[in-house]
Amino acid sequence: MKALPILGAALALLVPSAYAEELQVTLDGLQHDKGQVAVAVYSSAKTFRKDDQAFAAQKAKAEQGAVTLVFKDLPPGRYAVLAYHDENGNGELDRRFGMIPTEGYGLSNNPKVMGPPSFEDSAFEVPAGEPTRVTLEMRY
Repeated sequence: MKALPILGAALALLVPSAYAEELQVTLDGLQHDKGQVAVAVYSSAKTFRKDDQAFAAQKAKAEQGAVTLVFKDLPPGRYAVLAYHDENGNGELDRRFGMIPTEGYGLSNNPKVMGPPSFEDSAFEVPAGEPTRVTLEMRY
């Protein structure tokens, strides 16, 4: 009976994963290398901009100019990306009056926003079978 679990594990390695797509996110226009950058990938309007409900998230050291982060194993689908330059390392996007960002931020599709950004303005497709690349222009 021990052969069945081993056979099942071996077969699982042969079956391609349903989460096989790659998303490369480049943050362009970083003003300096202080702090870190945080990038969150959202899969629905309901969770968009809610840090604890991102589909995937990563942080990296900030570098003046551009930084690229790679998200692997995403299922094909519709996503939106929100990123910010956490200059002071406090783990959040600082805002004046609770609304206006005081640190650099970027959104997929680089929409012009007045008020809170929407998922629809930033949404894009990750198709099956090929890597997807998006560039976010950082705004300060």
